[in-house]
Amino acid sequence: MSVTIEGAGPLTGEITVPGDKSVSHRAVLLGSLANGETRISGFLTGEDCLSTISCMQKLGVPVQVNGSDVTVNGVGLEGLREPEDILDCGNSGTTARLLLGVLAGQPFYSVMTGDSSLRKRPMGRVTKPLKQMGAEILGRDDGKLLPLSVLHGRLRPIHYNSPVASAQVKSAVLLAGLFADGVTEVTEPEKSRDHSERMLAAFGAQVEVDGNTVRVHGKPKLQGQTVRVPGDISSAAFFLVAASIVPGSDLLVKNVGVNPTRTGVLEVLKDMGADLELVNERVESGEPVADIRVRAKELQGVEIGGDIVPRLIDELPVLAVAAMFARGKTVVRDAAELKVKETDRIAAVVEEFDKLGAAVTATEDGFVVEGGRPLSGATAHSRGDHRIAMSLCVAALAAQGAVTVEEPESVAISYPNFWDTLQGLGCRVSGF
Repeated sequence: MSVTIEGAGPLTGEITVPGDKSVSHRAVLLGSLANGETRISGFLTGEDCLSTISCMQKLGVPVQVNGSDVTVNGVGLEGLREPEDILDCGNSGTTARLLLGVLAGQPFYSVMTGDSSLRKRPMGRVTKPLKQMGAEILGRDDGKLLPLSVLHGRLRPIHYNSPVASAQVKSAVLLAGLFADGVTEVTEPEKSRDHSERMLAAFGAQVEVDGNTVRVHGKPKLQGQTVRVPGDISSAAFFLVAASIVPGSDLLVKNVGVNPTRTGVLEVLKDMGADLELVNERVESGEPVADIRVRAKELQGVEIGGDIVPRLIDELPVLAVAAMFARGKTVVRDAAELKVKETDRIAAVVEEFDKLGAAVTATEDGFVVEGGRPLSGATAHSRGDHRIAMSLCVAALAAQGAVTVEEPESVAISYPNFWDTLQGLGCRVSGF
């Protein structure tokens, strides 16, 4: 399959984006471990989050899905049951890594796997601290790659100094800490997104945050909640960049989560000179939310690195597109994590956008973009990565000619109605 995209003038009006992927995953997981009913609205019905639901259902949790409304009838910390089948995480690294934290504390045997892409992604960064807590995890490459078997074990609390700032690593250890007697701590080199800490506290866990260290007290009595999932800022980022680079655009993206551990993309775009305005700011289900107005404006190159990188790691591919249409040079560093996403995103940005005429050079831990070079119509490949596919589509909106993206199906992982949103803004999209 392939799609062909052409810009059709300014992007104007109002749009909403799908629910936040990170919040959706965590709402299902914690709702499953809570006592009583959890009602989730605005749930992201993308393939990744549906993988989390499927796994929890196999673990004996009743979960009902009605569009973007999800009801979880929690079974409590001790209510999960041994699955009769392998737990398939699909393409979802979040499902695999967070679920490992839950399974590590269970008194039964389970096996996890994923698709061909997920089976190549590193799990050792999660299995290492879980083994330190007493979990017994077996698998390929000494338990560093899926498929993995998780055997019943008695967990003990630890203080884990994570070598990377990763919300998935932190969340897995904190979830495992729910099943240990005592206090489990995680310290990161920089603060990663904090959805788990916020939601654990909302469900009744005792959570303490001290700088880059988070503590959770084990054996809490979690209680089901009502969770309203905000729009995913990672999905909104594609249209924030698109409206910045397509002349004459004036777009309002409504109901976007603006959690401060996720707003690095807004900070970088403002540094580049983007015309962004947050309006109607509020707090819903413990998460900051706002509508974001963006108007087209000439951008300039910037340097991106340091402690902001964990707060925008998923948005770097589309920020590369912004850099291609900016004046001057943009340098991205401290982002080696891009190499172990759904694909090697450094290589993908360099090689696929070269086909459109972009000047991007890879570095050991990022890339350099020489902006201001017009992009032309061409055919490029998504490499099975939803963020690469959508970034290519954004570039197409300001390119000189039609851009064809091969194998764009991965978009359904995080933004199932992406093509409809593009068409609703007057863009010409064919083939999907």
